[in-house]
Amino acid sequence: MSESKKFYELTPDERLALLVAQGALTPVDASALSGESGLTEESADHMVENVVGRYALPVGIAQNFVVNGRHVLVPMVIEEPSVIAAASNAAKIVAAGGGFRADSADPRMIGQLQVVGVPDMDAAEKAVLSRKAAILGMVSDIDPILKKLGGGPLDLLVRIFPQTAAGPMMVLHLILDVRDAMGANSINTALEKITPEIEKLTGGQVRLRILSNLADQRLARARCRIAPEALSMKRYSGEEVLRRILEAAAFAEVDPYRAVTHNKGIMNGIDAVAVATGNDWRAVEAGAHAWAARSGTVRPLSHWTQDSDGMLCGEIELPLAVGTVGGATRVHPGAQAALKLMQVASSKELAQIMAGVGLAQNLAALRALSTEGIQKGHMMLHARQVAMAAGASGTQIETVAAQMIRDGVIRIDHAKEILNR
Repeated sequence: MSESKKFYELTPDERLALLVAQGALTPVDASALSGESGLTEESADHMVENVVGRYALPVGIAQNFVVNGRHVLVPMVIEEPSVIAAASNAAKIVAAGGGFRADSADPRMIGQLQVVGVPDMDAAEKAVLSRKAAILGMVSDIDPILKKLGGGPLDLLVRIFPQTAAGPMMVLHLILDVRDAMGANSINTALEKITPEIEKLTGGQVRLRILSNLADQRLARARCRIAPEALSMKRYSGEEVLRRILEAAAFAEVDPYRAVTHNKGIMNGIDAVAVATGNDWRAVEAGAHAWAARSGTVRPLSHWTQDSDGMLCGEIELPLAVGTVGGATRVHPGAQAALKLMQVASSKELAQIMAGVGLAQNLAALRALSTEGIQKGHMMLHARQVAMAAGASGTQIETVAAQMIRDGVIRIDHAKEILNR
């Protein structure tokens, strides 16, 4: 391969070969990411029901990320064009100012236990809290490995809802430190364990026993600081771009219709990393959007300001319940290879990187939307997909896509016309 070529100019095989040559991947990892030796049909059949095959999505590598002083190659699984390129470009801008600074809370998850038919709520609450230490002790030995790693039960809280559509109910919150796991299995097992004791203490009947995906005790945060000159574009000075980004961010602060789309762009990046690493992206989505609406209306997950030195400052905070062990993360060879590529040492570090990716995605979107528009960079990638849908293959794809761009008409019928010519 030519050393003068940039990463995005290489073929997929050349990119993998380069990552292997650089030591970022082993040949086995590269094979797993390429799909050649990834998830087998036999493994898939044990993961979910009624398996008939495997469904592939593109795996791309976002570059230029510096998180807490460490250079990170970020694998992203996504079908939407321009997302990976946008994240890489924004990360390059942020890297010029030192990269992302990120932190995350301890991996604490909440398990909820619903109790109905309680004859005396006050007495039941006192009985449960008087036995808190004993109840937590019942949970501590369920997972010896988790206990050995420093995880386990931390607290038990009682919440009372005197009026609901189904009558009064008590809800217990069991707080568990789940270490490097996402935590669903540990939480749910612990709740099952304490159910008989809770029914005995409250005189009620336990119904739901399930974790909460509003992981508000497992927050991840990322920050960046960017000089105006790093934001400049062909037609816009850095100061002008900075001002426009702040205007776009202010729009999301006041209008929930814009805030939802603002947050969707952030989740483009975060979800793509969650899928690549075998994490439950639906749980991540649910928690993020609930967190964004915690004030009663949807607010942006990120915030942008200008400091006294004239620098653009961005920050993001959201719940990120992700793991590096257990579940699909350990079953899927591609997920294992993705984690190796990132060289993450813990679930906390993975969450920090994901927060940085979300902030980078947001920066790229705000910069594009507030200046030349999002379509300019997006449409060539979209045109390629339209060309393929029309039946183009090989070198035809680029030829047909380029012609549609020149014509200003990107539709499948027009792509077919160009192919026929």
